[in-house]
Amino acid sequence: MKELVVTKAAITSYLQFLKIQEKSKGTLEKYQRELLDLEKYLKGKKVTKEDLLVWKEDLEKRYSPAGVNGRLVAANGFFSYSGRYDLRLKLLKIQKEIFISEEKELTRAEYGRLVRTAEKKGKERLSLLIQTICSTGIRVSELEFITVAAVKRGRAEVNCKGKRRVIFLPARLQKKLKAYAAKKGITEGVIFASKSGRPLHRGNIWAEMKKLCKDAEVSPEKVFPHNLRHLFARIFYSLDKDIAKLADMLGHSHIETTRIYIMESGRIHRQKLERMRLVL
Repeated sequence: MKELVVTKAAITSYLQFLKIQEKSKGTLEKYQRELLDLEKYLKGKKVTKEDLLVWKEDLEKRYSPAGVNGRLVAANGFFSYSGRYDLRLKLLKIQKEIFISEEKELTRAEYGRLVRTAEKKGKERLSLLIQTICSTGIRVSELEFITVAAVKRGRAEVNCKGKRRVIFLPARLQKKLKAYAAKKGITEGVIFASKSGRPLHRGNIWAEMKKLCKDAEVSPEKVFPHNLRHLFARIFYSLDKDIAKLADMLGHSHIETTRIYIMESGRIHRQKLERMRLVL
């Protein structure tokens, strides 16, 4: 069996393979980051199962079970690509959660404070970006499809992860984005773009949102772009109990993924139990 060393060149080759398999940009960036961490950990040594098991134990001390499994999936894919199936590691068994952690549940009121804080700080683009994600359920990686033409039509045609879907823009959002584009002299292309005209990077969006936390009085653990999609999902589902339709709107291939988005907190569940009044 051939020996294996995790190198930057080998990682690049694997990522090129994944790109041909039409993996999303976000997935490629995530795998690159996690495999480079593994490369740094191994320090050019030949990969052995013993060292990988020690690495896995180290991950368990530093990350949540879901975070550990995400890194193991990236590593296992790389090992399979390299022809070393024997190096693959077992994922951690995670008990299915019934409730979302209240520490990470972004409420509608907190969302409102984030938007108003961005406006007070003169961060108009950030305010509109937050509202765009939360009012449409669009992924941060799909913001490049929010173009001047899409705003004029009132809908964006998104192509992500090999799937196409239409994202409708609420009339109020459409009006705000039109005004913003006119004010900034944006006549074509992406609305949320950097000075070079390229779509904003998710890391920059993440960092800008975190800067709002203190003044908005919202826990930093709750403030990240993807949590806006979860808030959209919970509010939409509360109005229309059609989980299949919601899955299509979010671009999910499996309804089980959508179920995670609409999980309620233990506090909300307790309130429902109290309203049942079944204790006489």
